[in-house]
Amino acid sequence: MAHKTRWLLGGLLCLALLPAFAHAQSSERMEEFRKALQKEIEREFGPDSLATAFILNRQAGHYQAQGRYAEAEPLYLRALAIVEKALGPDHPSVAENVNGLAELYHDQGRYAEAEPLYERALAIRENALEPDHPDVAVSLNNLGELYRVQGRYAEAESFHKRALAIREKEFLPDNPRTAHSLHNLAVVYYDQGRHAEAEPLYLRALAIWKKSLGDDLLYEALSLENYANLLRKTGRGPEALKMEARAKAIRAKHTEKNPAN
Repeated sequence: MAHKTRWLLGGLLCLALLPAFAHAQSSERMEEFRKALQKEIEREFGPDSLATAFILNRQAGHYQAQGRYAEAEPLYLRALAIVEKALGPDHPSVAENVNGLAELYHDQGRYAEAEPLYERALAIRENALEPDHPDVAVSLNNLGELYRVQGRYAEAESFHKRALAIREKEFLPDNPRTAHSLHNLAVVYYDQGRHAEAEPLYLRALAIWKKSLGDDLLYEALSLENYANLLRKTGRGPEALKMEARAKAIRAKHTEKNPAN
């Protein structure tokens, strides 16, 4: 029994800490692995264990990334119910599960369902953690993005500024999470035609990603593409072409590194 438990924990470790393990496997093989691991986890630790909730969340995230939203939702809901029962409704781990479900709804354009979940996750984190905790910034960022896509720019700007302030305080200046916030705030300004305010934020984000040694390739490509849009809007077509070429090269590099993604 002890050997089996070690095998199960090893499987969880692969999913939690070794994303390269997933990249090295075919999508079909990884799904088979997750399903087999879920069955064994439930058998070993029980259907209402936190280990079961963890593997349910991982499988839900896998489905979400593939656009298989109908399959992801019941797994997220079941995992959330397990964590709430085990830890209470106000535990930070509950916030993480609530946030995952909110992101699922957000991805589907179900904004009215996502918003109260994002708000609940933020409230839990603000009450349970320090006000400048990085997880608070995650919730602020998510709400900022939800407001932006709905055209609620004043709210989006406020939340992204708060997230950026936390990240600039808590992380080193060149941390990619700071670049995420810079980029997202830049998009809020760009969407409103506030190009002069957006441009320095894009440039700061790009400078950070250039130093991050390719850890955030797709985010870097997205920033280059968005910055190219700004350059075109402001009459700088040749510069925009250069940014687009860099973005295309980065996306090709990412595809080469992650052929299954």
